[in-house]
Amino acid sequence: MIRPRRSAVLLLGLRNLYILPTGFGWLWLLCCVVLYLLAINGGSNGALLLAYGGVGLFLLAPYLTQFNLQGLELRCGTPEPGFAGERLPYPLLASSSQERLQLRARLRGAAAGWSGSLQPGHQPLALPWQPARRGLQRPGRLRLEATAPLGLFVCWTLWEPETPQLIYPARRPGPVATLAAAQGELEGSGGGLEEQQGSEEWRELGPHRPEEGPTRLAWKQLARSGTRLSKRFSDPQPGALLLAPDPAVPYERALEHLCERLCRLAAAGEAFGVALERSGGEPLVIPPATGAAQLQRCLEALALAPGAGGGAHPL
Repeated sequence: MIRPRRSAVLLLGLRNLYILPTGFGWLWLLCCVVLYLLAINGGSNGALLLAYGGVGLFLLAPYLTQFNLQGLELRCGTPEPGFAGERLPYPLLASSSQERLQLRARLRGAAAGWSGSLQPGHQPLALPWQPARRGLQRPGRLRLEATAPLGLFVCWTLWEPETPQLIYPARRPGPVATLAAAQGELEGSGGGLEEQQGSEEWRELGPHRPEEGPTRLAWKQLARSGTRLSKRFSDPQPGALLLAPDPAVPYERALEHLCERLCRLAAAGEAFGVALERSGGEPLVIPPATGAAQLQRCLEALALAPGAGGGAHPL
């Protein structure tokens, strides 16, 4: 049994390449044998020459096919986070000193893969896969193969990329628990929540910041002067809430509900925070704030929260 090697870099050579005839290759060899028998029985020198030529080409094919892969280097890229249950790209960097023809790469269990030729130099590859669970997940076994240039032999290698990819819980609508946030948490969160964003009574205008969202834009001033200004409200922010997994729902499903709610609040420009538990039972509280950075902090906390779905992929 071939055991794939787990590493961040793979250099293809004689020790990690395997080769066997393809179905077309076995048919080619059978045709050469039949042609040889017919030439012997019929005394045809032309047919005998064709049979010898076919066998010679069959014996040359494994060297040509192996040279198409030998010397190719694959290196793990930096995977971007994604959501469980969705199709995600896993990045690789291929380095080659020569052209590589008709390569095919596919991760185990993936519905699709990558195919194409590589030019000399460095070229990024993106292999699709669909993680089933949250946490730091590895994509599993990668199979890279080639049958070029003659198609008589298939040469392949097996490799397990070592760099994990951060996977957030799947987004699934459902109930979540809400906790009232203390005023001290709001003032120290850095999210600018000392003032109510939804009030119609604002006291001044200031430069618009991307984390404030479109709800605080002064649209009339934007239409008149083209300058992006934000309204500064004087009313204190009432009733900001922390979100937590619903205890009445199984934990992993509750995290999926919480993930969907956070994404929805972030898209609406509203403030949100989360309250979870660490592995030692200690509370983890991310105070309410707005913006993409806040969403990323909360999603990372959900992905790495202790539970049945957390941790690295068991390969």
